[in-house]
Amino acid sequence: MALVLRFAARSDVGMVRSKNDDSAYAGRYLAVVADGMGGHAGGNVASASTVLDLVHLDRADHAGNAGTHLADEIQTANSLLSELVSTNTQLAGMGTTVTALLLDGDRLELAHIGDSRAYRLKDGVFQQITRDHTFVQRLIDEGRLRPEEAEVHPHKNVLMRVLGDVDASPELDLESFDVTPGERWLLCSDGLNAVLSEHIVEQVFRETADLRQCVNALVELTLAGGSPDNITVAIVEVTEADDDEVLPPAVIPPAREAAGEREQSPAPVSKGGDDSPAVTDGELLGAAIRADIIREDLLTRPHVLVGSAALATETGQIPIVTQRSSERRAAMMLTHGGETSAEGEATDDQDLPPTKRRWLMPAFLGLTALILVAVVGFGYTWTQTRYYVAESENKVAIYSGVPQSVGPFRLSEVYEVTDIPVSNLPEYQRSRLVNTLPASDLQEAERIVEDLRSELRAVPCSPGEGTSTPAPVTTDTATTEPSTPSPGPGGDATPAPGTSDPAGDRSSGEAQPQITCDGGSR
Repeated sequence: MALVLRFAARSDVGMVRSKNDDSAYAGRYLAVVADGMGGHAGGNVASASTVLDLVHLDRADHAGNAGTHLADEIQTANSLLSELVSTNTQLAGMGTTVTALLLDGDRLELAHIGDSRAYRLKDGVFQQITRDHTFVQRLIDEGRLRPEEAEVHPHKNVLMRVLGDVDASPELDLESFDVTPGERWLLCSDGLNAVLSEHIVEQVFRETADLRQCVNALVELTLAGGSPDNITVAIVEVTEADDDEVLPPAVIPPAREAAGEREQSPAPVSKGGDDSPAVTDGELLGAAIRADIIREDLLTRPHVLVGSAALATETGQIPIVTQRSSERRAAMMLTHGGETSAEGEATDDQDLPPTKRRWLMPAFLGLTALILVAVVGFGYTWTQTRYYVAESENKVAIYSGVPQSVGPFRLSEVYEVTDIPVSNLPEYQRSRLVNTLPASDLQEAERIVEDLRSELRAVPCSPGEGTSTPAPVTTDTATTEPSTPSPGPGGDATPAPGTSDPAGDRSSGEAQPQITCDGGSR
């Protein structure tokens, strides 16, 4: 005979927390408990997304590959959580534990990560099957801490392994068990173990035959003990398939449901008007499957869904389906809470589709870069229409551009170097060249150069300036002998014929030397 699971589950917000971050699902072949972490932003998102990603495994046609399918789908759920964080930074740091059972024939596959637990009662033996992935458990395994000390350890809630924004490929504990009709399994979040000892859990589990009563008894005892955390319990019993009994969901007190869960999520946003249909996340994303389709899919199989995952389906804030095939369906869930305008349109950018939010920042940065390039290009082009006059290697030169630099790049270059020596200019003009002489265009720059040239021509040669260039000597003989002054009357030397008289301007057949100043002749 084929085997199936009888099931019951319940989740409660507890006595301290303001919202329920736990989610659970139990059906004919699958049972999952997930305890979300990440505080207000994303604990409920992580647990609901993960549980709803796995519910399509609740079927009998795994052909001996149930363990592989379960592990693959949990890894896929982890990838989708990472994708959620990348599109919504408010979810950074979120994660969830997962403890799941999948029945395939006479084998039961277990996948576990985190500190939620799985207990088994078989052949009269009650035992914890999973091992907590916590810091204190590691200390216990290493012999550095006694089990009784773990309950009061300051870091008892520190998790070493979880799904979510932590690890791209988390390490799962995977086990496979032979099952027989009558054995029971208990899956629970750590909110149960934080209040009830294992001895009390075992006693209730053994003594309460009815699954629904057992679930309710465990939750109520936890609430009576103070319940500082959310509590989620799922119980399954292996039975033969001819037993058609399907248990309805465990009763959850409406008052606690409303106070603990419903108030934490806003109602679906209306498009305007009392008769307008609600706008769900599925409508915001055209490619998403609507919430009612997912709800119909859940109704095709006997099951019970509790916690944040149930709240999401009831309010229409159901995780958005991004992939669907015959073998798997991966779900993502977005947070809500943005303010709405009077017309019912979302005013918080968190209500925008993830694809739009993903491209908003790159588009803004790209536009900013284009504007910056345009401004820089226009500014540089404008500078190249300007001119100024300055010195270049002791010559007056015309420059195109402006006399500034941007880092290692100069905004000007030499356009023309003139033959006017800067050293021959008056001191006043030389100081002006040091500070550069700006010109609005090339014609004005050339006029400034001509003004400087005229200043140069008006400067008289000072002693030592210029050079004496003797003119050619004209004589009647082929050779000219050097003349020696002969003494004149009174012993003074008399200039020899053919030399000029220093005292006058007389010439005797020989041209006077010509004095040439740099830049002009005198």
